[in-house]
Amino acid sequence: MMSFIESADFITVVTVLVALVTLINVLVEYKRDLMMLQQNSYRNERYEKWLRVSGDTTTGVRLAALVVLMISLVRFVDIRWAMGLIAVFSGGCTIWRLKMKYKKPLVWTNRAKRIYTVMLAISFIVAFVVYAVASAYTSGLEPLFIFTLSWLFMYCCSHGVILVSNWLLKPVEKRINKGYYDDAARILASMPDLRVIGVTGSYGKTSTKHYLQRILSEKYDVLMTPGSYNTTMGVIRTIREVLKPYNEVFIVEMGAKQPGDIDEICKLVHPEIGIVTAVGEQHLESFGNIENVQKTKFELIDSLPENGLAVVNDDFEYVANRKVSNVECVRYGIKNAGNADYTAINIEYGTHGTTFVVVGNGKTLNLSTKLVGECNISNLIAAVIVALYLEVPEDKIRYAVERIEQVEHRLNLKRTPGGITIIDDAFNSNPTGSAMALDVLSRMKGGKRIIITPGMIELGDRQYELNKQFGLNIAKSVDVAIVVGEYNRAAILEGLSDGHMPDANVHAVPTFAASQQLLARIAMPGDTVLYENDLPDTFK
Repeated sequence: MMSFIESADFITVVTVLVALVTLINVLVEYKRDLMMLQQNSYRNERYEKWLRVSGDTTTGVRLAALVVLMISLVRFVDIRWAMGLIAVFSGGCTIWRLKMKYKKPLVWTNRAKRIYTVMLAISFIVAFVVYAVASAYTSGLEPLFIFTLSWLFMYCCSHGVILVSNWLLKPVEKRINKGYYDDAARILASMPDLRVIGVTGSYGKTSTKHYLQRILSEKYDVLMTPGSYNTTMGVIRTIREVLKPYNEVFIVEMGAKQPGDIDEICKLVHPEIGIVTAVGEQHLESFGNIENVQKTKFELIDSLPENGLAVVNDDFEYVANRKVSNVECVRYGIKNAGNADYTAINIEYGTHGTTFVVVGNGKTLNLSTKLVGECNISNLIAAVIVALYLEVPEDKIRYAVERIEQVEHRLNLKRTPGGITIIDDAFNSNPTGSAMALDVLSRMKGGKRIIITPGMIELGDRQYELNKQFGLNIAKSVDVAIVVGEYNRAAILEGLSDGHMPDANVHAVPTFAASQQLLARIAMPGDTVLYENDLPDTFK
């Protein structure tokens, strides 16, 4: 008598379970693909570029899925063996993905939900069409088996599915965004007395925004765009969800990945004051060259009204050489103060922060702050200039500067209970910012100076060159270097070698977790550790 395990009912149940496991694996993989699309700003061209650079389409897991699919399609392979193979792959892959930790996990925005829904709709349509056709020409377990294979096929094609889904939704998203834009414009039009300040720059804009908000709050009711809400949609969301009728000043951080991005924000918010903190070699992959970076950052200044004010940082060549004739322009600088209207002198770093003097236009302000680093002092100068322009009393400026807190992950100084000093500059990294961070680290005395870094990204054709120079700068300033990941490893190690850093003091580790394990073994009380950059999940 045939046992239940050998019965058709049991085999059917097992086949259904395998189909479900395969489906779950696809759902998990789609979620991960959506996370990567989100980190690439929902832009298909950027997502495709990430696929090319990361090689995600040809990873061992993807190739294994294709192998399982090919084996299962061979006619002489027993269906039961094929289903077992699919179950092992799909189950193992699902568990592996669910255990993975991400630095920036998927945020289930309404747009993300729409894309995911379309992905599922496409996949279910394909799967059920395949099932219907299979049912018409086969019998027994074969239709369900082919249905399962269709889901495995969708797993192999998940990158294509998400690209198609995002493309199909473009008209929908455009219409939705237009509605949001018009609503934000209506809100701003209802507040004619609101003073809008735009802040942009290759780096330093977020810190400057925070410093300015703290100082201006001594006199005004101030709102700033939160976090990194520096895109058009981020600004729109701030206006629609956070801006209140009683706000007097609105500080808008303006980011850009390509020409026209800042102009688009300016046409919505109509800034009266504009600050350009820097023009440097960042996002060169999308801009192409630094001239395009300059043109884009100065879209803010070009948008200002005749009675407005431009505040620009002459410490950067491509700011200093850009003439401003459409509006009153105040220039500031520390290293390149020759033509600057404002500068900082007598800068002295201590264990509790920095003291310095801002001088310009007949004014002298003695200031002290918890912040360290020349970049932070530069950002403070810009904030002080705008505060003076908006008639914030000098004593209130001094009071606010003394109480400004360091912005998280931007040259943030901390001390651990074990006596180790941490310089947290992990938010982002660029040639100028990394040099400033290394300068702060080099001034630390009493113990080893340690850097943990994966290097810098989005530098276009100069990626290798600038990371090699970064390695050379590290060799001049640091006692121990820990290089994380593979993306910039070769370039940084070559720079360290050229800088004659002893091999015993150079460590290459695969992950951030591994760097922490190494740090726990080598760090001692009195040491200083600089965390320079933290690459997103789109980089290895």
